[in-house]
Amino acid sequence: MQCLNNKARAIAFYLPQFHPIPENDDWWGKGFTEWTNVTKAKPLFPGHYQPHLPADLGFYDLRVPEVREAQADMAREYGIHGFCYYHYWFNGRRLLERPVNEILATGKPDFPFCLCWANENWTRRWDGHDKEVLLGQNYGEEDDLNHIRWLASVFKDPRYIRIDGKPIFLVYRLSLLPDPARTVRTWRDECHRLGVGEIYLCNVESFSTEHGLVSKYGLDAAVEFAPDWSAIPSSIQGTKPSLAERLLARRPRIHRALAELGFVPPRQTDNVPVVHDYWAMAEKIMAKEAVPYNRFPCVTPSWDNTARSSSFISHGSTPQKYQKWLEHTVRNALAKQGDSPVVFINAWNEWAEGNHLEPCQKWGTGYLEATKKALQLS
Repeated sequence: MQCLNNKARAIAFYLPQFHPIPENDDWWGKGFTEWTNVTKAKPLFPGHYQPHLPADLGFYDLRVPEVREAQADMAREYGIHGFCYYHYWFNGRRLLERPVNEILATGKPDFPFCLCWANENWTRRWDGHDKEVLLGQNYGEEDDLNHIRWLASVFKDPRYIRIDGKPIFLVYRLSLLPDPARTVRTWRDECHRLGVGEIYLCNVESFSTEHGLVSKYGLDAAVEFAPDWSAIPSSIQGTKPSLAERLLARRPRIHRALAELGFVPPRQTDNVPVVHDYWAMAEKIMAKEAVPYNRFPCVTPSWDNTARSSSFISHGSTPQKYQKWLEHTVRNALAKQGDSPVVFINAWNEWAEGNHLEPCQKWGTGYLEATKKALQLS
């Protein structure tokens, strides 16, 4: 099956959490995978789309090579250029590594890919913060060397995605590194020494602390993240709660019941998420000011992580709205980047965050069809 001949290269973030590992068995219970979270989600108010349940590919296990082939075939059919696999490295210890290991060892699927180092702590709250750390990062110069030496072997894979002939590597939270400039220099020098040559380093602008780091630390570009938390419109973030709302926040069940009836807005509590409007978020991100450095844009088909933490819902997404956002982004990328622009999509299979291109039981292949149509503009 041939990839569509689009000028724009759409790279979809890819979560490898869909297979059991010993660490997750210990932390969350025997047999835990991302599907465990997905299937327990429930709608929290009228019109809330939960749970997100898979359609065509089912509740797959990424240890099965036929699953990975089917994903690549589907992505290729709808114009996706490649996957950006999340890569979990903790001082030489890799987690959720089996899918990438087998992709590297077997050469299958024959589908472009790159890596993004998800360098947050693993915590019980799934937020990377320092409360209840299950496995923490411990950065250092020796680890920088060990890390890039392992990465160098991956960069040499012929399927690895390159920008201007250089293998691209993303760091999700660059600001968490104690000395990002040193790490960048170490990685570049070691890649030259190992015969890899120049590498294309990017940080991900996922939080306000990650913005504007390209020039500061000698990176090649940034990758926008959607949702961009710093660009959420204030008009839909929720205003300062009233006394009644503050009292209700202490009684989540009462608050939820009243919110369902439309008497009070949903707000962040232990059980009640903040609800944002999807299209208002998209418009805010599309209207962001230009930056004086290279930044690859990103779109998301949706966002709803109530399956994990009951915190944030981007409500009202449809394939048509997503297509309109992606079309705008592709046009801008063509104007700014030239003949072969790169656009990121968050994500291929983040099911517990409600942002997946993979078919679900509600929309079927709707978001994939929208992706294909938007990319054909290029």
